[in-house]
Amino acid sequence: MSGLDWRAVPFDALCARDLYAVLQLRTEVFVIEQNCVFQDMDGTDHEAVHLLGNADGELVAYARCFPPGVKFSEASIGRVITRQALRGQGAGHVLMGQAVACVFEHWGSQPIRIGAQARLEKFYLQDGFQVAGLPYIEDGIPHIEMLRPI
Repeated sequence: MSGLDWRAVPFDALCARDLYAVLQLRTEVFVIEQNCVFQDMDGTDHEAVHLLGNADGELVAYARCFPPGVKFSEASIGRVITRQALRGQGAGHVLMGQAVACVFEHWGSQPIRIGAQARLEKFYLQDGFQVAGLPYIEDGIPHIEMLRPI
């Protein structure tokens, strides 16, 4: 997974090709693979730094990084995706490490809150996040808030 090319790009700096790849991957995973009809383009993409992980020119890993006050009072990371072919190889943990580094680079070292799919709680625990709320349903999928302290 170290062979991925990582770029952190503010929304206004995304070229049309990158934006298309991001929306295509998000739709592939969150809408089709997870069979979940929801409003993916939620009006906050313009406030995020978009973390893109490419392999051989193809987007294979992605996350949105937000400053404090957009999604939660803390900085946050969301829309965390690795292409299905990479799962189980550690790519998700590499992605989360890059996303945490992106938050720190743009807004300083601070706690980070996420709204994680509940089935991925153990995954995020490995990346330093701790359960920080009661389970809830979002778009028909069980979620849990998690916090990564400084």
